[in-house]
Amino acid sequence: MVYIRQDKLPRLKEYKYSGVDHSPVSKYIMKPFYNNVVIKCFPLSMAPNLITLTGFSFVIANFLTLLWYTPGLDQDCPPWVYASWSIGLFLYQTFDAVDGTQARRTGQSGPLGELFDHGVDALNTTLECLIFSACMNLGQGWKSMLVLFGSSLTFYVQTWDEYHTHTLTLGVISGPVEGLLILCTVYGFTAYVGGGSFWQQSLFQTVGIPHLSIIPDYIYNLAWDEWYMVQGGSVLVFNTISSAQNVMKARRERGQKARVALIGLAPFFTVWTLVPIYLKLQPDILHHHLVPFIFFIGLINAYSVGRMIVSHLTKSRFPRGNVLIFPLAYGVIDSLGPFLQQKVGFGWPSALGDGTYQVAFVFLCLGFGIGVHGSFVVDVIFAICDYLDIWCLTIKYPKVEGQEAKKEK
Repeated sequence: MVYIRQDKLPRLKEYKYSGVDHSPVSKYIMKPFYNNVVIKCFPLSMAPNLITLTGFSFVIANFLTLLWYTPGLDQDCPPWVYASWSIGLFLYQTFDAVDGTQARRTGQSGPLGELFDHGVDALNTTLECLIFSACMNLGQGWKSMLVLFGSSLTFYVQTWDEYHTHTLTLGVISGPVEGLLILCTVYGFTAYVGGGSFWQQSLFQTVGIPHLSIIPDYIYNLAWDEWYMVQGGSVLVFNTISSAQNVMKARRERGQKARVALIGLAPFFTVWTLVPIYLKLQPDILHHHLVPFIFFIGLINAYSVGRMIVSHLTKSRFPRGNVLIFPLAYGVIDSLGPFLQQKVGFGWPSALGDGTYQVAFVFLCLGFGIGVHGSFVVDVIFAICDYLDIWCLTIKYPKVEGQEAKKEK
């Protein structure tokens, strides 16, 4: 499949990055650190995309330790594992933040860099959800799915916002800055207290707040991880509403219908309507085979986000379809038949059943997702590199000092 049509390629040369970061933490702490310290560690011969990929390798290493020590996302790990997760994520955030500066230093700024950066971030979102769930000992269940939902929605809406406003907007509190720093702190603190089981205790009881009569039992007994989800949910709602307002305002200023843009959220919410239905009908997947299923759902989101970015770079129509939704829809329809037979007396037999074939179906979906998203990544990278005459992970034409000044003269 061709993801960038030939007539759209010339628009790649019109690309110009536009971003706004309202975070005071980013402005006064992180950016000075990146620009005055970190960037000096990278040679001018290193391609920006290679910096991005190197940073992502730290997260992959974190995930491999997760699979070794707590594949069920519910076991305490040695303290050094949590410490390595904190360090690995901080390195990922750092490398991801300086790749843009490196691109400007080396004269390699362009659309491929934005696509590569966002594409890696989309994959990291899924991996980090699993690592966070393991850190909190959330296990394979609905809590882990809520973490994935919140992270995926944040990333999807942010990219949707950028497509319509043509500007990447990071709020006062954003996932790439404060969100990742909070996760680094959580991982580090978990190493200090000795394991993820700490987060399953009552917050009020742990900090010594007495159980007063005015505090309902269900509030007093809320664990640390549940309070974290309340906080995360509040930030999620705020950022989603802010992005929607940004989009509608930008479209009104261009004389376009504002509400039409909301249709772009349909693919995401279609997926997340099917996900809970499927897991409710297949509790064995929810409680025993959730990791590969989360990977598949993460790939659905990464594929949607990737196509949005390509449409943004080539100024094409918003991509409203996603072929990866169809296997999930089939899984729901197949599982729904026996349920309806049992409840209302009318339905259809399941082709997959509830055992081995259902698990095999999940892994088949995962393989299909890897194939589709992988073909998308390869096709787009080759198309952009061929048209712009650049390389992806190395610098084809090194920047020559004074060359731009000569051109201006």
